Amino acid sequence: MQQMPMMQRFVMAAGVAQIACRAKWFCAIITGMTRAFVNAHCAALPGATHSDPWGGGHDAWKVGGKLFAVVGAVEDHGVAVKCPDADTARLLIEVGRALRAPYFHASWVRLPWGLVDEAEMGARLTTSYRIIRASLPKKVQAALG
Repeated sequence: MQQMPMMQRFVMAAGVAQIACRAKWFCAIITGMTRAFVNAHCAALPGATHSDPWGGGHDAWKVGGKLFAVVGAVEDHGVAVKCPDADTARLLIEVGRALRAPYFHASWVRLPWGLVDEAEMGARLTTSYRIIRASLPKKVQAALG
């Protein structure tokens, strides 16, 4: 079997990314994306609020009181985001751009650190925010600015 460079193997499959990201320092070196990146991006979205509803160090981002992004207490797992529907989530999982988000509805996926680049991570966070914001009552949306 021909040897592939580590970076190429890392982004080839979700399983590899999940295993490689067990060492959070390795993920931070390769991707530059961490909990801090997600928190900074989400904090810049209008009306977004941060909480730790389950305790133990989760970073839950909400708009209008509804979740749109969650980084678990174990930092090396990545961030869970909402997709437009369950079919989109399944497609992202099938093509290796995401993993199933445990404990969430089928329309949510988990983006492990290093599986997608910074631009795609930011776009998926913003999309998740917009989906949740659009589902809020018009009066609540208007109050968010």
